[in-house]
Amino acid sequence: MSLKLGIVGLPNVGKSTLFNALTGANAMVADFPFTTIDPNVAQVAVPDERSLKLGEIFHPEKLTPTTIEFVDIAGLVKGASKGEGLGNRFLAYIREVDALVEVVRCFSNPLIPHHTEKIDPASDIEIVELELALADLETVIKRMSKSERTARRDASVQKEMHFLKKIQSYLEKGEPLRTISFDSDEKLILKDCHLLTAKPLLYAVNVDEKAKLQNDPQVQIINDLAQARGGKSVVICAKLEEEFVRLPQEEANLYRQEYGWKESGRNRLIKVGYELLDLITFYTVVGTEVRAWSLPRGTKAPQAAGKVHSDMEKGFIRAEVMTYQDLVSWGSPLMVREKGGLRVEGQDYEVKDGDILYFRFQA
Repeated sequence: MSLKLGIVGLPNVGKSTLFNALTGANAMVADFPFTTIDPNVAQVAVPDERSLKLGEIFHPEKLTPTTIEFVDIAGLVKGASKGEGLGNRFLAYIREVDALVEVVRCFSNPLIPHHTEKIDPASDIEIVELELALADLETVIKRMSKSERTARRDASVQKEMHFLKKIQSYLEKGEPLRTISFDSDEKLILKDCHLLTAKPLLYAVNVDEKAKLQNDPQVQIINDLAQARGGKSVVICAKLEEEFVRLPQEEANLYRQEYGWKESGRNRLIKVGYELLDLITFYTVVGTEVRAWSLPRGTKAPQAAGKVHSDMEKGFIRAEVMTYQDLVSWGSPLMVREKGGLRVEGQDYEVKDGDILYFRFQA
C-alpha cells in the first residue's frame, strides 16, 4: 500500500490546485469554499534517479517506482472540531492519512476570496492547528471516559489513563503532539488513538507567480513555525505548477528555469515528504521487473520482505543484499558477487536506503 499524504487547509488556499499540480488529476477547482466534499485521491510516482539507472543495468520489461498517495480533503473552517462546515467529514478523512500537507495561502488574488480581509498565513496556521488540537482533546476525553470504569481493576488501563491525562495537558496548552517525545509503549497508545496533531506535518507555502521561492518575509515566518511545530515546509506556486504539469517535460523545465526553479514543485514536495516520514527506498529484481519499495528507516529484513508479499515475511530465511553504489560501480550483479559485495543477512538486519534485496523464504 502507498503512504497517504492528506492535503488540508482553510478554504480557497489552493488545495485542489496543488493536488492537480502534484498528480495531474484535474480535480475541480473553484473560487468558493467546499468545492471538494468527498476527497480526491491519486497516486504519484516518487522521483528516483536510481530506478532509472537500475533500468539501464537490468533492462527489465517493467520498471515500477514506489508511490505516494495524495488525498485532497475538504477545507477546514473555524469550528470544524464542533462540526462547522464539513468538519466531521474532514476530521474522519484526515485520521486515515499518514501525514498532513497543510496548504498555507501566501498569494493575493481579489477574485479568490480569503476568509478574512487580508492574507495572514500565521493566523491561518493557528486556526488549523487549534481545530486539530480541539478535535484531539475531544477524542482523548471520550477515550478516558470509556476507560474510567475498568481502570481500577486493570493495570494496563490505569497506565493508559495516566498517559491520556498527560497528553490532555499538552493539548490544553496548545502543544502539537508531534513535538513531544514518547516511549515505545506510549507510541502504541498514541497510534491507536489516531490523533491528528501527532501526524507528521508539511507546510506547502502557496505563493503567487511573481514571488521568490526564498528570502520572503512571510515564507520565513512559516519556516520558523514549521521548525517550532516539528514539521517541514516547501515553497510552491501551485497555480503555475498546475499549468506546467500539462506540458511536455522539456517545455515545463524551460519555463521553470525562467522563474529560477531548479526542479518541479512536485519533486521538491515529495522529497521533503519522504524526509518528514523518515523513509528509505529498497529495490527488488524479480523476473522481468525491477521495483522500488518505500519503508520507514530501521525496518528489519523480514518486514521488508512482507512489503513484497506477506508469505515472504512468514517464511523468511535470509536476504541476499547488494548496495546500489556497488552495483553502479562494478556494473553488474555478477561483478558484485565476484568482488565480494553480495552479503547474506538474517532476521535482525536493518534495511538500508539503496539496498537491492533478494529474499529467500520457505513457502
